[in-house]
Amino acid sequence: MKFGLTMFATDLTINVTEIAVAAEERGFASLFVSEHTHLPTSRRSNLPMFDELPVEYGHTLDPLIALTAAAGATRGLRLGTGVCLLAQREPIVTAKAVASLDLLSGGRFEFGVGFGWNEEEAEDHGVVWSHRRGAVRERVLAMRELWREEVASYDGRHVRFSPSWCWPKPLQAGGPPVLLGGFGGPVLAEHVAEYGDGWLPVGSLSVEYGLPQIRAACERIGRDPADLRIIPCGGFPPTPAELERYRELGVIEQVVLTVPHAPRDEVLATLDHYAKTFLPD
Repeated sequence: MKFGLTMFATDLTINVTEIAVAAEERGFASLFVSEHTHLPTSRRSNLPMFDELPVEYGHTLDPLIALTAAAGATRGLRLGTGVCLLAQREPIVTAKAVASLDLLSGGRFEFGVGFGWNEEEAEDHGVVWSHRRGAVRERVLAMRELWREEVASYDGRHVRFSPSWCWPKPLQAGGPPVLLGGFGGPVLAEHVAEYGDGWLPVGSLSVEYGLPQIRAACERIGRDPADLRIIPCGGFPPTPAELERYRELGVIEQVVLTVPHAPRDEVLATLDHYAKTFLPD
């Protein structure tokens, strides 16, 4: 089992290139970074685990730019969004940015995609909250057309463009893997089964709750659930019992550990602790 890292890359903590180099030197497999374009002050939407949102939620770097910088400083580290809020992004521009990042990184990009939790943030991008899942679905399908076809077009409810040329193409054939993030549930399961290359659950409870539903959704459409990549991403570091359960399930290729949003020395000390605890000698 491999281990990666996830963090809020911001202007207040360790530079993303430095942590990428440190991660690769210690033997971690990947680095995933989060996204918020901005953070409305209304707080109508909230995360139940926080009385006040941590400062990093309003300071995130653009993830594709941050990962491009990280790609230039590393050689083998996989680089991912954990997650990109795709409903809030224009798909043609995003498709080109993703393809460029994948090409420049040597095919090392993992496209983690989420539906979002902050309704006000989405509204500022013109997203109708009840339509966001459909918008994400169409954006993924439309972007794959741009990545795969010499002449691409798409005609959907949320995305439309006429027959077009769009280069560069990603280095990974067909585009980078699309890993859908979320706790789990029947709606997410249908999305993962239909167009996801994998799933980014948060913690062992999410895996136990969501995995049977994803398997059932795959079976309903005749897809082999073994084709999906399952990568628990974020939350608390797994206990030995949770890691053993992941091994028993036999589907977990990698576990992604949360890095604190903290000063440089604390972040590097956390990486050393994780390396000693989770990585083989």
